[in-house]
Amino acid sequence: MNTNIEGREKVMYALTKIRGVGRRFANMVCKKADVDMSKRAGELSAQELENLVVIINNPLQFKIPDWFLNRKKDHKDGKNSQVTANNLDQKLREDLERLKKIRNHRGLRHYWGLRVRGQHSKTTGRRGKTVGPTKGR
Repeated sequence: MNTNIEGREKVMYALTKIRGVGRRFANMVCKKADVDMSKRAGELSAQELENLVVIINNPLQFKIPDWFLNRKKDHKDGKNSQVTANNLDQKLREDLERLKKIRNHRGLRHYWGLRVRGQHSKTTGRRGKTVGPTKGR
């Protein structure tokens, strides 16, 4: 997964340090792997670690429902999946490139470096840009 996790934290919270794994998903993975929730991450055996990694990589095989995953109906293959770590960055980049390529409103706002989700931008969020009215002389 290319992520180092803190061995002193409880297993569930240590898993959340992996990008794409939140608290609820980490909790579900620990329950499916039959890992004791009171254990620290550094106390896990190699077998328990392997079980956790396999479940995170293939959640659908372990009866984790579709709605629990973070990538539903992918645009390329139409499948549901849990995207983690470097794959998450790659998928996000691909999505933004697709939006820009089809000249979507969201894609254009990303391209121009403006707010995307409908926030007001007339007076707020000016840091780094020209601030205030210009002097007329």
